[in-house]
Amino acid sequence: MNATVLLCGLLGMAAAGGVVLAAAGWRGTPVRPEADTHPTPTPRWLLAMREILRHQRLVIGAVVAGIVAGVLTGWPVGGLLTTIAVLLVPRIVAPDSGATERTERIEAVAVWTEMLRDTLSAAAGLEQGLRATAAAPPTALAGPVRALAGRIDAGERLPDALRAFADDVDDPTCDLVVTALVLAAERQARQLAALLGTLAEAAREQVVMRLKIDAERARVHTSVRIVVATTLTMAAGLVLLNRTYLDPFDTGTGQIVLAGVGGLFGLAFVWMAKIAAIPAPARLLQNPTTSTTTREAIPS
Repeated sequence: MNATVLLCGLLGMAAAGGVVLAAAGWRGTPVRPEADTHPTPTPRWLLAMREILRHQRLVIGAVVAGIVAGVLTGWPVGGLLTTIAVLLVPRIVAPDSGATERTERIEAVAVWTEMLRDTLSAAAGLEQGLRATAAAPPTALAGPVRALAGRIDAGERLPDALRAFADDVDDPTCDLVVTALVLAAERQARQLAALLGTLAEAAREQVVMRLKIDAERARVHTSVRIVVATTLTMAAGLVLLNRTYLDPFDTGTGQIVLAGVGGLFGLAFVWMAKIAAIPAPARLLQNPTTSTTTREAIPS
């Protein structure tokens, strides 16, 4: 009997591993080309393996937890559901650190725009003003701003350097500023300093708005955590404290029903998490060689 239970648990974990690999392979991992304008596409299976290896500790822990659950309960489906839960639940209930980074990036864009405006107001040229901002750039934009100055020093055309800078920052608010700078570089736009001041003010207003939105989203995330924790605690309590109540799941039909119930709960958890996610607006400047556009997907 013990050997049969162990075999069932191992079979369930093999199925779970197949589901994880298939999902990772279907999703893939976007790769942004660096210098090669015609990069060789990476096979999806290799991207899937890289994704798995990057989170190998979580995957190993999920598989071990699934095996333990399958052996203790004798339910292959129970082991499979445990593996999937260990992989997905941390992403659903974890705070959205990306929201803070996006807000800091927008605020850094506002600060950088004001720095450039003040430099241009001192009768400096556009290229000279861009180089000057690289001396003490905002922390969130330090890398892209210095890379921009490096491209200018290397003799790259200013519009091309600015578009590359927009791709490095990868933010719709920054695209607005870069669009104004590209127009100024190509068509000698007047009153650029005043326009940059207006854009910086708009960026700060967007920061205030995002802080309010993030506060509201925090309430939704809290509700999601409570629902998920309550559901999983109740399920674990039934397995540990009232095992006879779950005896109908010991049959083959019971396993099918358990798979359906677990799938419905999983879909409900993902759906609740998606409610708290807000898609980012589309960028104005999108490099055609860039494989994907950044979006706020399922909250982490």
